[in-house]
Amino acid sequence: MKLYFANTSPYARKTRMAVIEKGLLDRVEMIFANPFEENPELKAANPLGKVPALVTDEGQAIFDSPVICAYLDSLSPDLALIPSDHWRWDVLAREALTDGILDAAFAIVMERRRPNEQQSQHWFERWTTAIFRSVDAIEADIAGFEGDLDIAQIGLGAALGYVDFRLPDIDWRVGRPMAKAWFDVFSQRASMTETDPENK
Repeated sequence: MKLYFANTSPYARKTRMAVIEKGLLDRVEMIFANPFEENPELKAANPLGKVPALVTDEGQAIFDSPVICAYLDSLSPDLALIPSDHWRWDVLAREALTDGILDAAFAIVMERRRPNEQQSQHWFERWTTAIFRSVDAIEADIAGFEGDLDIAQIGLGAALGYVDFRLPDIDWRVGRPMAKAWFDVFSQRASMTETDPENK
């Protein structure tokens, strides 16, 4: 398999973490692809030109991080990141919440790259509020992010790691001691340290 990624992409980091946690490193070739540059191979794997994109051994293109993670999860039964029982929907809903944090944070990063006179304070406030509100929900539901590893935990690690990496001025830790403690521990996992965007 081939996984097209960029080391600073939080969405790609999520899939790379899933590869590591599922023990699939020997089956996945990691290919760096800058989505902001012309890359025919990436566009062939994902017409949207975004990372991550996965090409299976059979040549099937799979893209969007939740779909890639679900596919990777299907390859190895030893560790189920997405439960098959009634807990499935709880985990997927929590994953969607963490993806929403990623989306809001990524939107802020992209907006800040626009000329100052074109930036929208309204949207900055809306996206920042969404991040804080989401981490508040996680603080209240921290037990849902504990226990056996699942895709929601991987998503949360990638999301909070991205906020720290790109938006250090958004201090999500204030007033959220349980989320902070969770992240302090989760950050020590090999899948987090090996995909740290600051590692070259």
